[in-house]
Amino acid sequence: MKSNYIFFLLVFTLSNSCDQPGKSEGADTVPEGSIVRAPTFNTDSAYSFIQQQVAFGPRIPNTPAHDLCAAYLNEKLSGYADHVIIQEFDSKSQSGEFYQFKNIVASFNPQANRRILLGAHWDTRLKADKYTVDPNVQFDGANDGASGVGVLLEIARLLSQDSLSIGVDMILFDAEDQGGLGLEWCLGSKHWSNNKHQSGYSAYYGILLDMVGAKNATFPHEYYSKQFAPSIIEKVWEEGHRAGFSRYFVYGKGGAIEDDHYYVNLNAKIPMINIIDMVPDGADRNDAFKSYHHRPSDNMDIISRETVNAVGTTVINLLYRENSLVF
Repeated sequence: MKSNYIFFLLVFTLSNSCDQPGKSEGADTVPEGSIVRAPTFNTDSAYSFIQQQVAFGPRIPNTPAHDLCAAYLNEKLSGYADHVIIQEFDSKSQSGEFYQFKNIVASFNPQANRRILLGAHWDTRLKADKYTVDPNVQFDGANDGASGVGVLLEIARLLSQDSLSIGVDMILFDAEDQGGLGLEWCLGSKHWSNNKHQSGYSAYYGILLDMVGAKNATFPHEYYSKQFAPSIIEKVWEEGHRAGFSRYFVYGKGGAIEDDHYYVNLNAKIPMINIIDMVPDGADRNDAFKSYHHRPSDNMDIISRETVNAVGTTVINLLYRENSLVF
């Protein structure tokens, strides 16, 4: 994703111990009654889903690793969801090369009218262009891509074991991270938001998970999320604090990130927020992101079960809280 880092001195111009909620390092103490009764997010399972994606190698479009991972994700989601659609599309780079892409859309309880949309991107950037030693080297993308997908796969596994009144859709966007390398950013979400998998599809709101697994992660309020969907970002952060994860879900202001949620908001008109690890409150004015971003250090060594648990528990709790509101 591209960082359009904006500092908030400006006014807006647009309107299993690790598996237990609230038990990870830095967790708050909250009243027991305020936590919704949801299934326990299994951190080891989510970690394994991340690890299995990385094992294919960098999921770079037009490579065997990309093809193998697509087949794996389709297989896993087909075993969990009520319905899975593979949305294929292609794009031509500035150099004339054609790239083939796949968005993977999984639906749970497709008959329900009230729907929540969850998203993540599954591709890996073509090269580690921030790595000054060798900017052409490839990298694993354990956090930048695989972590969000791993959390969603575990949520999908949990949803397959229960029956909710609300509907949940998951979109694994392809081609998010190739911008500036001969292709545009966020090609998968651009394509889906203009060519939805189902005619007339909409959702009450959406949550994008991008870079949600690194050690010592901080998730401030991303700028476009705050612009397009302020009530949703408050809802999600409140859920994170209820579960005891204020260490991660910080109330600092984040930069403006050209990520998949931007095009879901802009084109699909679905209010979608982005949970994304970045520097809060403009602490680093040169880069919105942490030191692993688009570098070889984005590998399994930086993945934290505690961070994965914080995000996964927050999202599954929120889904079950929304479900409790449907009568």
